[in-house]
Amino acid sequence: MDKFKAMLTFTQIADSGSLTAAAQAMESSLPAVVRSLGALEAELGVRLFNRSTRRISLTEEGRRYLESCRQILGAVADAEAGLSSQVQEPSGLLTITASVAIGQMVVTPVIMSLVKRYPKVRCNLVLLDRVVNLLEEGIDIGVRVGELQDSTLIAQKIGAVRRVLVASPRYLEQHGRPSHPKDLLKINCIRFSTTNGPWWRFQENGKEFTLAVTGNLEFNHAGSALAACVEGLGIGVFTSYQVAPSLATGQLQILLEAFESPPRPINLIYPHARLLPSRTKIFIEMMKQGSKALQE
Repeated sequence: MDKFKAMLTFTQIADSGSLTAAAQAMESSLPAVVRSLGALEAELGVRLFNRSTRRISLTEEGRRYLESCRQILGAVADAEAGLSSQVQEPSGLLTITASVAIGQMVVTPVIMSLVKRYPKVRCNLVLLDRVVNLLEEGIDIGVRVGELQDSTLIAQKIGAVRRVLVASPRYLEQHGRPSHPKDLLKINCIRFSTTNGPWWRFQENGKEFTLAVTGNLEFNHAGSALAACVEGLGIGVFTSYQVAPSLATGQLQILLEAFESPPRPINLIYPHARLLPSRTKIFIEMMKQGSKALQE
């Protein structure tokens, strides 16, 4: 058995999510992929995947072996790249997905800098406020907020996001500053129709709780709600990066910080560890440098 080829096949199955998809990606036959996996499992003496007629998933042993395989294959790729006498300029298509707000405020400036520096790279930015399956939808890399589910995807944390309560100085002068979330029940609150609606989440003494707030303004887009807050029409809840410019200019102030829920991580996610095209590696490094707005 060619152990190196078997490791490549195993990694491709994990990344593709099925034997058939792995065979297509490797331009091989399904029986050849099945034989390679069977031979590898027989030699290792463990089952690497749980298989049924409809799905395939890694076993605990498979997850551990996948991590080792990626390290080994990545080291081989790095060794081969180091032998090259010339470094090729990055090129090709890079498809990225992110939520609308992060995509507009953080990712877009990074990809503009990327294509200016490397004009042979083409970028396709897909902005969606839903969880995207990278492998199924042909996405190279995603920017995702929140705790990640168990996955074969690689994740690199680039920051964290807070949900902050804000109001304008004008509004606070007229209506006073709340000292506890329950004070919001008597205050005009600017709400979102696309997230949790009237339910705002807080934390006190380590325990989370929600309040159903009311108000005369409701939006399905953060930009409009933010503008209403700046105009002094009420109190709103936003992500920290959305309000960063308004906080810096003094147009808005943060309220009730002691009652905020814990920050949520922001990760770059992608299907492979070190086996990445140079365009993807460069994007990752540029995102790390350009994500100051996403720091806690």
